[in-house]
Amino acid sequence: MNEVPLPLAGPEDCLVTTLWSGISRGTEKLIFEGRVPVSEHDRMRAPFQEGAFTFPVKYGYCAVGRVDAGPPDLIGRTVFCLHPHQDRFVAPRDRLILVPDDVPPRRAILAANMETALNAHWDAGSGPADSIVIVGGGVLGLLVGWLAARLPGAEVTLVDVEPCRQATAERLGIRFALPGAAPRDADIVFHASASADGLATAIDCAGLEARIVELSWYGAGTVPAPLGGAFHARRLRLIASQVGMIPASRRSRWDCARRARVAMALLADDRLDALITEEIPFREAPSRLPAVLSCGWNGLAAALRY
Repeated sequence: MNEVPLPLAGPEDCLVTTLWSGISRGTEKLIFEGRVPVSEHDRMRAPFQEGAFTFPVKYGYCAVGRVDAGPPDLIGRTVFCLHPHQDRFVAPRDRLILVPDDVPPRRAILAANMETALNAHWDAGSGPADSIVIVGGGVLGLLVGWLAARLPGAEVTLVDVEPCRQATAERLGIRFALPGAAPRDADIVFHASASADGLATAIDCAGLEARIVELSWYGAGTVPAPLGGAFHARRLRLIASQVGMIPASRRSRWDCARRARVAMALLADDRLDALITEEIPFREAPSRLPAVLSCGWNGLAAALRY
């Protein structure tokens, strides 16, 4: 553990005591492995990050805590902040999102992932009665599926290589299939497996003129994509989705703060607790995080408990 002095708080700053923070496993695994491309060092900086890529760096963006000092109307309130893993921090009030009473602080660590899932549906143009396939049953894929399952008449299927994902998917109202039994002719396919095989499955699931929304971030290196075969004959569209910007279709009316508030409110569903599969005491993080970020870990979200 590293101890650092907190900055002096200004009149609109809050001193927050952290209750929980979430490991954003896909991104933090790439950082842990030193796989952030040089071209992306600036774009991949997290708010309140200290240090620089590759190391040493203090990263993370899923902190939930209690305001212990600051503007009187916020003292005692539970807030979410895009802040690295740290037991106390100082942040301006306009960088904090209030956690509603019906969202437990532990579950609130999923807010950043929910924003990404919401953004993905905006990029996809998802609608009622669509046939929707999600390839990759991590936290992001499951949240995309949970949102899709709320669309009236939508047929939503999660595709994953791990049969253990079936119970969680069905708990969230999502059908499940292994890759060999994946539906075909889907209207919209979301890819969130961060693997070449998953991308190939996503392309194979797409119907004529369907949209394939790529949510995976692969970091350094190249990824083969099967763009031969029927990719062009089926006039498929491969769309990049990234949470750093509001999609053009909503940019004139939405900003990141509004999106963050809505994402937080969407977490008021007890079933979403199933996405947090491991709790780690903060002081055990140095010894236990390497296992969570390893290729063999089979959990969903890991939460640091302070």
